[in-house]
Amino acid sequence: MRRRQPLPLLVLFALVAAACTAGPAATTTTTATTATPTATTGSPSTTTTTLAPSTTPNASGVDDAVGSAGIGDEYYPTLGNGGYDVAHYDLEMRYTPATNLLAASVTIEAIATQNLATFNLDFEGFEISDLTLNDNPAEYERQGRELTITPPVPLQPGGLFTVNIAYAGKPGAVGSPAFSRVSMGWREGPDGEQYVVAEPDAANSWFPANDHPLDKATFRYRVTVPEGWAVGSTGEFLGTEPDHEGGDGITFTWDMDEPMAPYLATVIIGEGYQLVEDRVSTEAAGIPIRNFLPPDLVGNEPAVLFETGEMVAALEESFGPYPFDRYGITVVGDFPAALENQTMSIFGRGIAGSPIFEFVLVHELAHQWFGNSVSLEQWKDIWLNEGFATYAELLWIEHREGHAVYEEVVANRRQAASAANFSPPGEPPPTDLFNGGVYQLGGLLLADLREEIGDDRFFDLLRIYARENRNGHASTEDFIELAETVSGQELEEFFDSRLYS
Repeated sequence: MRRRQPLPLLVLFALVAAACTAGPAATTTTTATTATPTATTGSPSTTTTTLAPSTTPNASGVDDAVGSAGIGDEYYPTLGNGGYDVAHYDLEMRYTPATNLLAASVTIEAIATQNLATFNLDFEGFEISDLTLNDNPAEYERQGRELTITPPVPLQPGGLFTVNIAYAGKPGAVGSPAFSRVSMGWREGPDGEQYVVAEPDAANSWFPANDHPLDKATFRYRVTVPEGWAVGSTGEFLGTEPDHEGGDGITFTWDMDEPMAPYLATVIIGEGYQLVEDRVSTEAAGIPIRNFLPPDLVGNEPAVLFETGEMVAALEESFGPYPFDRYGITVVGDFPAALENQTMSIFGRGIAGSPIFEFVLVHELAHQWFGNSVSLEQWKDIWLNEGFATYAELLWIEHREGHAVYEEVVANRRQAASAANFSPPGEPPPTDLFNGGVYQLGGLLLADLREEIGDDRFFDLLRIYARENRNGHASTEDFIELAETVSGQELEEFFDSRLYS
């Protein structure tokens, strides 16, 4: 058994982002009267065509045919949208590295959950050239990142509808109200590689979306790039084909057929990148492990990367079956952290070449269960993601080094966390969502819970929680209720003392 030094306090930020660098957004209003509506930028413009709602305000004075501009998140009330449920996003994209131009269209398949004379999508930047609803032109208005659509005919509850939006522009990074450390969204690396890291609210910076984990959907991406460039993404790689528009590019198709929160969607576009099967890990995990790597790492992977399969098998013992049908990572040049994009985690090169790479690998892998498969209902419950992933680091240490070393590291982390004066994990500051408390105190809460209820009940709890909420959502209250049910103990005081004080 190889002995490692007990880890110091590792505040493993799976995601950090910078303050918003954009100025106030202009308002754009366009009424589609032909099949090719034209959006403007800068000063607002409005055509004379108006489509009035067919319903009247209800007794509360709120029009029940208007989809809300927010999905109901306590911390970020304008994030996401109400009145419908997205089933699928189909993204058709063409990226030109020489000009940094993205020309794209998205087809959104959704179901109305109420009467809808208008509804919103989240979408920031770019210029819209065409917008149709059920193949008919529709009026739309833009204000900030709110894209408000007025159907030609109001939508009825339970009705299926399809929105198609064509847009183009230069993609770029954006800020987030959740923190102010590193810009998020569409980023460019030092070797020209393009990649997307979008937690918690930057999915809408590169495609129109219902941008909240409460509305998961399946995804398909068809991305055309110049020859010599390659595209990685989430899910299954379906292959390449010649540029369907007759150019000299190549089109890569990826498919994510499991429900996914929009912030976990990504594309990675790089010159010379290759999709490399990890045969050692595939055999150990029992699922395909494939990594999308820059040319200098192909055949020169960090040795610890080949332990991914063993990590999958080890976490399955604690969490239950791996929730998806494949996994892997990609490495980019300048991202100073890592992000658990569903089945294709993104790692900055600085982490991939560092001594903590092994533990960040385990951390992001654990998010496939907790964060990706079991998603948040509210962003304030982020400890359910980060605390569980941080605790997975401790489980990996226990797996490789034994229980005595596990206890030693837990004790070291308790001591370091006590000195760090973290904010309580159950109430993270909305402007510093991904702070050390949700990671370290969240992980230590689970270590304490294991001591409180015993190993058998604790691991039963984790497996039941992952199984019953697979491809769904959960809250802190849901986890506490299940913990009390599985353990047969009253745990309100236990959780209150560790989450809120």
